[in-house]
Amino acid sequence: MARVLINLDVDDIEAAVRFYTGAFALRVGRRFDEQFVELLGAEAPIYLLGKASGSVPFDAAREGRSYGRHWTPLHLDFVVDDIRAALERVVELGAKVESDVSEHPYGLLALCADPFGHGFCLLEFRGRGYDELGGAPQG
Repeated sequence: MARVLINLDVDDIEAAVRFYTGAFALRVGRRFDEQFVELLGAEAPIYLLGKASGSVPFDAAREGRSYGRHWTPLHLDFVVDDIRAALERVVELGAKVESDVSEHPYGLLALCADPFGHGFCLLEFRGRGYDELGGAPQG
């Protein structure tokens, strides 16, 4: 089985530590150096990587890093017990609400962006969560 590690580039490592520990009750595991911090408490560890705005992520990159709101097909979902309390908390810590709480067969969902431009969702499961959508398990 593959293990998943989450890496987030941020332009202010201490602000990112404050946001993610305050918003989601994560805790600092290890500080590998002043620009590389491990956060624990989620199902997968989250690694914050301090990278300057404008720096290039790889040699053939067409653009440098930008921490304004950007879209990527990959985002994080944080499952919470109380979506409205979680939404209030993340906003107080600098997140932006992009779509307020909406109701779905599996529960409540809110779309947000962290202070570093990364999209994330808050998700409060109801009933059987995604199992409310049906479908048989594969494999």
